[in-house]
Amino acid sequence: MSRWREGLKPVIGLIGGIGAGKSTAARCFKSRGGVVINADAIGHAALEQADIIREILGRWGDRVRKADGSLDRRAIAQIVFANQEDRKALEEMVFPYIGERCKQEIATAQRDPTVPFVVLDAAVMLEAGWNEIADWIVYLDAPRELRLARVAARSGWTDRDLTAREIAQWTPEMKKAKADAVLINAAGAEELQLQVDRLLEGWHLLRQ
Repeated sequence: MSRWREGLKPVIGLIGGIGAGKSTAARCFKSRGGVVINADAIGHAALEQADIIREILGRWGDRVRKADGSLDRRAIAQIVFANQEDRKALEEMVFPYIGERCKQEIATAQRDPTVPFVVLDAAVMLEAGWNEIADWIVYLDAPRELRLARVAARSGWTDRDLTAREIAQWTPEMKKAKADAVLINAAGAEELQLQVDRLLEGWHLLRQ
């Protein structure tokens, strides 16, 4: 019988502060042989599913549709991050799809004999309850001013945008309390790789 929750390989859940650099951390884990499953990318795919599109349009109508008929993700974000009920409604529409796809991709990775571990990169892992499939949770942190600079450069977010999204998630203190390890991404990718390597070595997952 496997000691791991989802099969023969451990699953590492990767969470963190918005703009902390989870994509960089994911690359660090990937460079050591891990398969990374990006729940945020699956979330984008969820908004392309016909049944989910119908639910979204049924609730918010044409104000969340572009001229070409596709969903306007920015308009949806403005609505759901301004109203808790709207946000919960969207989560109920998309979380089941994302959760199931994550489990499917984990199962695929588990069957690959060359894979030493799986990383589930999911910003809202705790909020959605997907941490139940992770053997360890890693929280990635960085100073807020650095996180704000990153999201401003990447997405044009303001401090207000960042705050609205932070309010929609568990607090950093709550997330850290659930984490098995905390990594700090404030000194560049090389330093972060060293932290990841130390962590994997401690969990006997670092290949020699």
